[in-house]
Amino acid sequence: MMKLNELFENTDSDVLIKGISLNSKECIDGDLFVCTMGVSADRHDYIDDAIEHGAVACVISHDVGEKSVPLIKVNNTNEEFPKICRKFYGNPQNDLKFIAVTGTDGKTTIAEIVRTLIGEDVCGYIGTNGATCTNFHEHLINTTPDAHLLYKFLDIFRNNGCKYVSMETSSEAFYRNRLTTFDFDVSIYSNIAPEHLNIHKTFDNYKECKKDLFRKTKKYGFCVLNKDDDYFEEFREASNGQVVTYGMNGADMEIVSYKLYVDHTDIVFKYKDKTYEVNSPLLALYNIYNLASALLACTCLGFEMEELVKNIKNIKVEGRMDIIIDNPFMVIVDFAHTPHAIEAILKFSKELDHNKIYVVIGSAGGRDQEKRPVIGKICCDYADKTIFTTDDPRDEDPKDICDMMVSDVKTDNYEIIIDREEAVNKVIYNAEEGDIVLLLCKGNEPYQITKGEYIPYDEAEVARKAIDEKFQNM
Repeated sequence: MMKLNELFENTDSDVLIKGISLNSKECIDGDLFVCTMGVSADRHDYIDDAIEHGAVACVISHDVGEKSVPLIKVNNTNEEFPKICRKFYGNPQNDLKFIAVTGTDGKTTIAEIVRTLIGEDVCGYIGTNGATCTNFHEHLINTTPDAHLLYKFLDIFRNNGCKYVSMETSSEAFYRNRLTTFDFDVSIYSNIAPEHLNIHKTFDNYKECKKDLFRKTKKYGFCVLNKDDDYFEEFREASNGQVVTYGMNGADMEIVSYKLYVDHTDIVFKYKDKTYEVNSPLLALYNIYNLASALLACTCLGFEMEELVKNIKNIKVEGRMDIIIDNPFMVIVDFAHTPHAIEAILKFSKELDHNKIYVVIGSAGGRDQEKRPVIGKICCDYADKTIFTTDDPRDEDPKDICDMMVSDVKTDNYEIIIDREEAVNKVIYNAEEGDIVLLLCKGNEPYQITKGEYIPYDEAEVARKAIDEKFQNM
């Protein structure tokens, strides 16, 4: 908490500020309401609603007339917002070291691995899987939250004894200026492919937002780059910190060899002329890269490779390659929702001993329509049977989304079942010994977003229930 005249020098009001809000309907008693400009809304229009809900002061950038609470005028509310949050929460980043991850795929897995390797008692996590530290967890709507939430979580982490934060940084977060007040100690790049073009419009714009992380890395920090990625040189040139690499053939964290199994991966890494034989619980080739990047990032912070390797056995990433059952058939739940990630999982599945491969998949509404037919074709090319279904349709008709997904499919090895639970039930009911069932796109998300409503939905729970019913009836 902080008095208004402690937060702003241009007011005499000593009203007590208990929190900061951007949403007038979410304001509670004691909040400071900041009237930023949204994509389609000017929050100055909601001042009265914010006051009614409990706001005791407002930050504005243009005149709004007389109000019943103090008004603090600034030149640009969007630019001032993160600075206000930083001051209100007492500059928590001064007491924390930041490991940030960006890329089209792998952000969640890498950030979660980093936290496990460093130690969950001293490292917090912020990303798709929520905001988490010892004795604290909160679900998030955005991969990288707005500044008032971000700083609130950092303050909680600091107060819970954290010394490090492993966080996902989305391209949208840089586009929306959510991270303008941050510099990063270690930044990690996984890969990049066209994505979120509904926001960025062009692939080049998307790449530039991703590069911002490496421009914002501290001069004496480290930029951990994928040496085998096609855009490695572009990201190297954008890097402000010292560049270190992971990948095959001469990288700083070199992947010497590997062998993939259905329940683990054997890997040999080479780091500083010493080799390390690793048994990883993570599956598929892309997770070897994810693990390599996380290991290298941690060594940049001074952690010894010998100690890091001991923690690999503890890695578990919710919603990523979750094996729900592996006998007599296998059911895997995964968040994969980009063409690259989906193809990678299907390629891995094809390498395993299997009978048939089934896929249940959808595509989120309100974004990236151009990837839908690409995903549909990939699934039908690799899988024996694909069921296209609902995945966060938002304001779109899920049937229209599914029709777009199959628009370039030339085979007949698919069907459309709009109700996702029905789709999961059907594919598990039909699964036989040796089959692999891939339930993709939802991962461990606890809801479906439809017409602005967050409807509870747990893919793993639905799958387990279907499996139980199948075996009870056998």
